[in-house]
Amino acid sequence: MKAVAYQTSLPITDERSLMDVELPVPEPMGRDILVEIKAISANPVDTKVRRSSGAAEGQWKVLGWDATGVVRAVGADVGLFKVGDEVWYAGDITRAGANSEFHVVDERIVGRKPSALSFAEAAALPLTGITAWEILFDRLLIAKNGDVKKNIIIIGAAGGVGSIMVQLLRELTPFTIIGTASRTDTHDWLKQLGVHHVINHHEPLAPQLAAVGIESVDYVASLTHTHLYFEQLAQLLAPQGHFALIDDPEYIDVRLLKRKSISLNWESMFTRSMFKTDDMIAQHELLNELADMVDAGRITSTVAERFGLINAENLKRAHALLESGGSRGKIVLEGF
Repeated sequence: MKAVAYQTSLPITDERSLMDVELPVPEPMGRDILVEIKAISANPVDTKVRRSSGAAEGQWKVLGWDATGVVRAVGADVGLFKVGDEVWYAGDITRAGANSEFHVVDERIVGRKPSALSFAEAAALPLTGITAWEILFDRLLIAKNGDVKKNIIIIGAAGGVGSIMVQLLRELTPFTIIGTASRTDTHDWLKQLGVHHVINHHEPLAPQLAAVGIESVDYVASLTHTHLYFEQLAQLLAPQGHFALIDDPEYIDVRLLKRKSISLNWESMFTRSMFKTDDMIAQHELLNELADMVDAGRITSTVAERFGLINAENLKRAHALLESGGSRGKIVLEGF
C-alpha cells in the first residue's frame, strides 16, 4: 500500500523528512478494524513527533492522527462496526498513524462519520473534537445542557481545538465565551463561530476583559503558549476556578493557584488509547454524539486549507505551515 513515512527526525526542508513509500497492508486483530483511508488532516502533534522521534532501525514511521475512511475488514472481536461502514477517528499515538492507504485502529476509539460531511470535511474534526470535548466535559467537568451561567476564556481560540470548543460551548452550555486571537481575520472568524468577546493575547488580558465588564473568569482553557499567560490567568481566575491546558509549557509556577484553590488539569486525547483505560470506549461514544451534532447542523467543519492528495510533497507543505504558526483551522488532504 502507499504511505508517507520517514526513518530519521529531520527538518521539514530535508527531502527525507517525509517520503512516499510502499508498505504491507496491516491485518486487523482482536478489536481492530482495517480502514481504507479516504482523507486525513495534519495536526501540530504530527510535526512534534516527526521532530522528536525516528523509526526503529530498518523500519518506517508513519504519522497522521486524524482520519476518515471505510471499514474493509474487522478483527475477530469487533462488535461496533461492519465492512462498508464509514468512520472517523484520531487514532492511537503508540501505533502507526493514518498517512497510508490502509490503517488498523481499535474500534473503541472510532465513531461513525457524519453523513452530512464529505470525507475531507469530516477529517478536520476528530482529534480537535475529541480534545475539545474532553477538556470541557471530562477535565473541567462542565455540565452538558446545564443552566449554570459561568464564563470561560480560551487562549488560542482560533486554532483547531479552540474553534470546536467554541461551538460546543455555544451549543451545550449557557457560558459567556471569551476567545483570544491576534489577527483581524481570526477575530472575525471567532465572532462567526459564536464567541461573545474576542481579545488579543499579545496585549495585557485584564484591561481588555475589564473593558467588556469582566473582572474575573471561572474557567480557563489554555491551548497554546501557556507559559506566556500563566501568571495573568492565575490572577484573573476566580477563587475555586478551573484551569485546563494541552500544550507543554516552559516552567509555570503552579503555586500561584494554591491561594484560590484553583484546579489544574492537563488534557491529552491519546491517554485513553495509550493506557487502554476502562473507559476507552468513551471516545467512540463522544465521536458518535459529535457526528449527531454535525448532522443536525449544530457543529460545522473547521477546514481552512485543502492541500490535495495524500503524498509526501503535500504533507511537507502542511507541516511547514503548521510549524510557521500561521495556520487557522485545519489542513486536510484527500485520496492517494
